[in-house]
Amino acid sequence: MTMPVWGIAGHPFIDLERYLDVAALEALHDEISLGLALVPTEYTGGSHKTMGIVPPSLVDAPYVDYGQVLSRMTEAELATFVSLADEPRRFDRARLREYAFGEEKDHPLSRKQMLLLKYRYGVYFPWQVFYEMIPTLNWEDKANGEGKDFTQQAKLHFPRLVAFVRSLPFTVVGRCNILGLDADHHGTVHYDGNPEEPEAEHFITLCPKKNKRLFLWDEAKKKKTFVASRAYWFNDHGYHGVEPDPYFRYSVRVDGVFEPEFLARVRRDWRI
Repeated sequence: MTMPVWGIAGHPFIDLERYLDVAALEALHDEISLGLALVPTEYTGGSHKTMGIVPPSLVDAPYVDYGQVLSRMTEAELATFVSLADEPRRFDRARLREYAFGEEKDHPLSRKQMLLLKYRYGVYFPWQVFYEMIPTLNWEDKANGEGKDFTQQAKLHFPRLVAFVRSLPFTVVGRCNILGLDADHHGTVHYDGNPEEPEAEHFITLCPKKNKRLFLWDEAKKKKTFVASRAYWFNDHGYHGVEPDPYFRYSVRVDGVFEPEFLARVRRDWRI
């Protein structure tokens, strides 16, 4: 597949540091670190190959995808897997092959299922720290703010981060997640959304430590363009990934709808 999307109006990414209170952002690191130690987190990623969102040149990269594992399970293995669901009695054992498990599926993986997939089958979950601060139904729901709020748990453990996100130039915030990569883990190269749609969706990625090496991948040139910023916007309809490093890294992603004045200023400054 030839990826039709690259960057935003010729820019690989938009550095947003000049528009935000960077000092306040940097000061959030201690709160976020402590908060992550206190809240339950999940895994995410792990099925990009079977979702069909990885570059053709990296389809055979040597990491195990859980969609592939599930498709090869025997009846006995699948029964064991389903027994680890949060509510296993909901499933008809005579129809186990009919259920769809995983991200953007009818039945998200339970923590126990993720651990079985990792321990027994060697599945690689890139982001082994995933914390949802504003619950969303699915990917398409991320720009919808109707009836949404930060969870009580998020408000309790991340009060300054919540305040910072609320200060960002959005008219609507529909999604806010913390995503962390363990030492030596890489973020698998993939795209999000619709690659036939060139218009970048509105979101800001925050990286208080500026140490998460996200890169944009040019499939035609087999080239990485790294993002070096504490706050940035990029077009995730194009391929992107995260380079491995020998330490834990995290970022906060905030999705919604930009304030018109902010968007106009960015477009003017960057000639978008």
